[in-house]
Amino acid sequence: MSASPVSLNAQVIVNCQAGGSCNGGNPARVYEFAHLRGIPHGSCEQYTAYNLVDRMCTDIDVCRDCSPPVPAQDDTSLSGCRAVEHTKYYVSEHYNVRGVDQMKAELAAHGPISCGVHVTDKFEAYDGTYIYSEHVLFPIINHEISVVGYGKDAETGQEYWIGRNSWGTYWGDYGFFYIDMYKDNLAITTDCVAGTPSYTKTTDEVFMQ
Repeated sequence: MSASPVSLNAQVIVNCQAGGSCNGGNPARVYEFAHLRGIPHGSCEQYTAYNLVDRMCTDIDVCRDCSPPVPAQDDTSLSGCRAVEHTKYYVSEHYNVRGVDQMKAELAAHGPISCGVHVTDKFEAYDGTYIYSEHVLFPIINHEISVVGYGKDAETGQEYWIGRNSWGTYWGDYGFFYIDMYKDNLAITTDCVAGTPSYTKTTDEVFMQ
């Protein structure tokens, strides 16, 4: 019996600027945050894709529970909310991953990995109905996504990555996309980061390899 997947909280990463914010940042720092402080479950904070603008990250911005009544539409106060204890999920180490073979091995061993891509206007308009491919002469990483798996088209034999984006379910295939594995793939295989999941915090300092 395989282990059940755990949803990690993306909004906490934004709230605490664990590597950056909605304006950009360094994905490797997210793994450092997970190693040193741990990331709570996805149920701790609702994903809003907005930065905190009026305060620094506090306990209530990491995991909270709220009581009725439901606030009005424009009410952003937390008067009915309180910080709660929560389980933290860590990585015992984190490291760079590059190329098809390393990516496949990492997906099989530890699950999804973070990869940079060169987002274009065409990619932003992707509707999820085909395997994406676009030639970019000099790709520059400007966006981070999660590679969650890979597959092969039954008719053409074309291999592809399965990616998860952060633009909502209206984009792509309910937020997911499929992109060519070997070429014209927005440089998805050139700049990835992965980590070894852990339920416990390690005491040693771990650096990028």
